[in-house]
Amino acid sequence: MKSLIEIQDIDKSQWDALIQSSPVATWFQTQEAFGFFDSLSFMEAFVVVVESEGKLKGLVVGYVQKDGGRLKQFLSRRAVILGGPLLADDISDEELATLLNALKDRLKRKAIFIETRNFNDYSRWQSVFESCGFAYEPHYNVQIETTSTEAVNGRLDRNRRRNIKKATENGLAIDENPTKADMAKFYAMLDGLFRTKVKSPLYPYEFFEKLRALPSSRFFMAKNAEGELLGGIVCVVMEGRAVYAWAACGDDQNHRSLSPSVMSNYAGICHAAENGYPRFDFMGAGKPDDGGYGVRDFKLKFGGELVEHGRFIHVCNPVLFSLGKLGVKIMKKL
Repeated sequence: MKSLIEIQDIDKSQWDALIQSSPVATWFQTQEAFGFFDSLSFMEAFVVVVESEGKLKGLVVGYVQKDGGRLKQFLSRRAVILGGPLLADDISDEELATLLNALKDRLKRKAIFIETRNFNDYSRWQSVFESCGFAYEPHYNVQIETTSTEAVNGRLDRNRRRNIKKATENGLAIDENPTKADMAKFYAMLDGLFRTKVKSPLYPYEFFEKLRALPSSRFFMAKNAEGELLGGIVCVVMEGRAVYAWAACGDDQNHRSLSPSVMSNYAGICHAAENGYPRFDFMGAGKPDDGGYGVRDFKLKFGGELVEHGRFIHVCNPVLFSLGKLGVKIMKKL
């Protein structure tokens, strides 16, 4: 058994085969995802794998990201693994431990902490993660079964049905081919949302510009009868698995009769149902102790299931991790 770190050492055909067979596969572990992350100037992409007897048993795709000026970058360095590790169904505890230890060794000087954001159930491997120094943190997500349009519409909250009917009657339309001007306005709206409400860093515009060129990306932009963009959602898709909602926003406050946030999300959900994707994944719905988490309530009204697949976090530098958490709290209050 050996762990491989360099991308050129990986058997790409085995990578594709593991994507097809793994019970925890997501788009974010694919070669396309790695290529996308690697193309972005503001992050450093990485791949770590473990193989045994010539067979690929586990793989991690992720990126190291940092924000702001020099000091803030130093205190915000984190390694993010969207979707969680890609694991073979028969991976042994020893093989998984080898993978996780290789991951820690690769990133110990690059990131203050490593975080896996799980979109599937990893509970069967939780003890191995914890034995390797990855603490489990509960975190919610909302996932919608999209086996048919009828099933989707049947699970909608009554208010959602009313929103959709009213918006359609008032001329709200969905554009799946945004122009550069649309993209610029969408980004400005999203940036305002992140600065005023989310209070977390937003990817630079480069992220959305390059994502638009990917075969697996889908954009659903909500426009009024005059063609004015009022909101939208950005997704990626994975054949046979899911549609993932990566970023969304909408000016519902000033356009209540058109509900652009509702309509753009609904368009993504319908796209999943109409094109053979069995699940629509909202990619997160806050922590259990968040209390009245409005975004979670918004997502649940589409009829999805609240799941708790959590996150695994390994702290590489405890002192800087504590300083960084304190800094985030102060910045959010300011």
